[in-house]
Amino acid sequence: MSKITVLGNGRVGGGLAAALTRAGHEVTVPGRSPESSAEAVRTAQIVVNATPGAGSLERLAALREELRDKILADVSNATVDGPDGLPTALLHPGSSLAERLQETLPRTHVVKTLNTMLYTVMTAPAALAQPPTVFLSGESPQAKQVVRGLLADLGWRPEWITDLGGIESARATEAAILFVPHVIRSSGFAPFAVSIAR
Repeated sequence: MSKITVLGNGRVGGGLAAALTRAGHEVTVPGRSPESSAEAVRTAQIVVNATPGAGSLERLAALREELRDKILADVSNATVDGPDGLPTALLHPGSSLAERLQETLPRTHVVKTLNTMLYTVMTAPAALAQPPTVFLSGESPQAKQVVRGLLADLGWRPEWITDLGGIESARATEAAILFVPHVIRSSGFAPFAVSIAR
């Protein structure tokens, strides 16, 4: 069991918090106030960033000291959204939110994951007709191993998890978000994920 703080209480954060609680972890989802977030992060072993990507960097930078030496699992994508609320461009072209977070939080172990799928798949990967793939990007092998354990608790089989390497590889998975509006317009709002077929 780990003490986990999930930042973000929307559909993504709420779903992850519920699933991790069912898996036996002690999960806290603080309110939006800086004070409650700081206290929840301070007492956690692992922090999940499920805040809206456009504001993630600023919000987490304010928690620099609380995040020191902790694992930050970043599941957000920083995008410019169109009038329909769907992403049209990346907020950090030539980089990624995960890279910017690692630069801003050098004493935090940032691991990018779970950002290449509709949010429902994060906690129910076996519900898809074909096996999905979930990716890991980060500088710390130890932190990525811990996040692998959390993914297993969410139902991800070992063969569905692909370690892409360092944090710079997150720019590839974050760019996959640009598929999303086209897939939704083509097929409707149904669960889907990126899958690597071998």
